Amino acid sequence: MTIHLQTDPELHRSRQTAQAAAQAAGVQMRELSSLTDLTDVVHLYISIWGANRPPASLELLRALTKAGNYVGGAYAGETLVGACVGFFHQPSDDALHSHLAGVSPEYLGRSVGFALKQHQRAWAMERGVADIAWTYDPLISRNAHFNLSKLGARAVEYLPNFYGPMADQINGTDDSDRLLVRWAVRPGEPATIETSSAVEALGIGPGGEPRPGALDAEVSFVHVPRDIGAIRREDPALAHRWRRAVRDTLGTLLQDGALITGFDRDGHYIVARATEGTPA
Repeated sequence: MTIHLQTDPELHRSRQTAQAAAQAAGVQMRELSSLTDLTDVVHLYISIWGANRPPASLELLRALTKAGNYVGGAYAGETLVGACVGFFHQPSDDALHSHLAGVSPEYLGRSVGFALKQHQRAWAMERGVADIAWTYDPLISRNAHFNLSKLGARAVEYLPNFYGPMADQINGTDDSDRLLVRWAVRPGEPATIETSSAVEALGIGPGGEPRPGALDAEVSFVHVPRDIGAIRREDPALAHRWRRAVRDTLGTLLQDGALITGFDRDGHYIVARATEGTPA
């Protein structure tokens, strides 16, 4: 179902937001479907994840677009500098799964990823989709802040070693734990949680190691390293300790019914146990 701009002011605002985000990032956004454009996406992803394990083939992207799924690209002039791929959930779930999103290393920090997500949101809204879902590595603090704080997505499930071994330029040999998030295409009011009495469920020790705390507080902080990528390169054993510690802490809290309500600039998840009045 396609919604018309003339009868949907929220869609009109979404398109305006997407255009403003692209302009601020210095890119032009396009939906992609031709073999030439999709070949560029494959080459971009190889430059990000490595040639030994490209995350998508040309044939797969071609089939996805033919079936009406989403592939969007961000261009700086004639150069593709970011791309995002998504496919629809089963009909009863009413969501688009945003499976792959990557930005050229030269364009990181320029809000290209934000422009990609706003373009994808407007595209999904046009088609009457309620949510966009995706996974991300909970150890990557910049992605946690982007997904939970900047976009306002909500974390719904902790997925231990979700993809199995990946061994690419980003994930290395670590387990591929992921947080599954859902982003309402038509978002409501953001949740606010009082954190003055929050207890540290996972902290950072004096040597940069994970420091377990209490898991029974109403509101908890779960810290992650500032730069897990550097730790993976310099001390893989410590990176693995962080993986297990975050899995044991954050995964356990979510399994017990707690909710992640945000990620702050101090580098920790804010987790609240569900009580009356806690946003779901």
